[in-house]
Amino acid sequence: MLKTNLGLLRIIGLLEGVSYLLLLFVAMPLKYFAETEDPVYSTGMAHGLLFSLYVIFVFLVAYQLKWKFNVFMLALIASVIPFGTFIADKRLFRKA
Repeated sequence: MLKTNLGLLRIIGLLEGVSYLLLLFVAMPLKYFAETEDPVYSTGMAHGLLFSLYVIFVFLVAYQLKWKFNVFMLALIASVIPFGTFIADKRLFRKA
């Protein structure tokens, strides 16, 4: 799985999805209900790095595999929707 850029994209997508969910459903509630901002900073930093890697790898894999524009856009849109990267992995990346 790690031998191809598509395999790396799948792993990065899963990590990015987990970090997004942690940010939304753990760190943000802690910020507002427990009034602590440390989890938001660290989780947000990790998510930002993973998000950037995800976008870079979507561009790379789309170019290498000559994805159609709609597949490319769906892969990008998946990164901003909660659970989107998990769905993209199942419906887009496994088929490629």
